[in-house]
Amino acid sequence: MIELRDVWFSYIDDIYVLKDINITFSKGITVIMGPNGSGKTTLLKVASCLYKPVKGKVFVNGVEYWNLKYQEMIKYRRRIVYVHEKPILLRGKVLDNIAYSLLIRGCSKVEAEEKVHKIAEKLDISYIIDKDVKELSIGEKQLVALARALILNPDYLFLDEPLAHLHLSRRKRVIEALKAMKDKVIIIATHDPFLTLAISTKVVMLDEGRIVRVGESREIVKEYIL
Repeated sequence: MIELRDVWFSYIDDIYVLKDINITFSKGITVIMGPNGSGKTTLLKVASCLYKPVKGKVFVNGVEYWNLKYQEMIKYRRRIVYVHEKPILLRGKVLDNIAYSLLIRGCSKVEAEEKVHKIAEKLDISYIIDKDVKELSIGEKQLVALARALILNPDYLFLDEPLAHLHLSRRKRVIEALKAMKDKVIIIATHDPFLTLAISTKVVMLDEGRIVRVGESREIVKEYIL
């Protein structure tokens, strides 16, 4: 569980991007929706402990994250995975990119490569496993970044527009993979009402940095989108 209490965040002085945020993210898939500039990505980064709030507190399983010592922070951070909307990949082959996060956690090369092939098959990207990342389309890069996250089986998974550049068949693969992880805490920021209807346990609606509605997907999509 991740909880934000009385959270405010600004990039410049007292111009707040998030204002008085109080929300708990529990097991299941929560979708954050809202117009451009509403603070979706910033909320994702604060909740995933990438950004420290200017005011307020962030709790991970009841522990105030920003009060922890550095070594304790690292332990918590390894349970949290964030995937950016624009994929950030390492130089080299796809296989090495996906395996990297396992290797730095002490996994053997043989075991890591076995897991890479399994996740690649699940997301239907086995055909690019030996390609250099420079040869990939933006959609393929997005899938590699997702595979690198999913392979860790994190307790907390944060995704920013995970389907933005994917074809319909690939979108279905990703949705199936995420639905299989509903025992985890998954938070997704998106504009996509179809993804929201297909996958969400709960929807959080943001506007001008404030939470204006929390509810079920059909209610919120009908009220704000349709």
